[in-house]
Amino acid sequence: MGRGKVQLKRIENKINRQVTFSKRRSGLLKKAHEISVLCDAEVGLIIFSTKGKLYEFSTESCMDKILERYERYSYAEKVLVSSESEIQGNWCHEYRKLKAKVETIQKCQKHLMGEDLESLNLKELQQLEQQLESSLKHIRSRKNQLMHESISELQKKERSLQEENKVLQKEIPVPSPQLVEKQKAQAAQQDQTQPQTSSSSSSFMMRDAPPAATTSIHPAASGERAEDAAVQPQAPPRTGLPLWMVSHING
Repeated sequence: MGRGKVQLKRIENKINRQVTFSKRRSGLLKKAHEISVLCDAEVGLIIFSTKGKLYEFSTESCMDKILERYERYSYAEKVLVSSESEIQGNWCHEYRKLKAKVETIQKCQKHLMGEDLESLNLKELQQLEQQLESSLKHIRSRKNQLMHESISELQKKERSLQEENKVLQKEIPVPSPQLVEKQKAQAAQQDQTQPQTSSSSSSFMMRDAPPAATTSIHPAASGERAEDAAVQPQAPPRTGLPLWMVSHING
């Protein structure tokens, strides 16, 4: 048995009206999604319930793009149809439209800055998050590109400096092997002469230095008289001088 034809009028029963609204709303959103996928069409659907709750569907990331396109299209149609006199009389409408557009842009800007998020539902917050992630990807890709360009420029500068260094090294005269051997021989000769000079100077000073004076005392022998002990001559002191000079000094 087929379904009967539904009479199009307001459903008086509140529960039945709510159930019918929920079913028809889901079907309408499903159909909007299907036509957008199958026909590659841009669809914008806005539904307000009796309680004022908003339900929407849009193929774009933001409903404002579709509304802005609709406003441009409707405004262009009005311009083509209306005459110059009507255009002059519509300045107030144009002002209200531009004002609403500015308010929408400011509202989107606040949402991007993380402000006034209380009025957004879960779906709108998810769309905003996706938009911010996409913007961050573009920013990071541009930053990485600039970093790679700066690194490549620094590498080019390094290579150019290395080439200049090689050119300067080639211009510096290289000493011949004979000159290097001669310098080594002179250095070795100087190292050999220095120890000999130091040893000869030390031996010369030791020979010229006089030894310490020593005195010897001869005590009187047992049984000898004190006079013989006093008359006995003493040995000359060892002063390192010749004997004739010592005798001359004693005399």
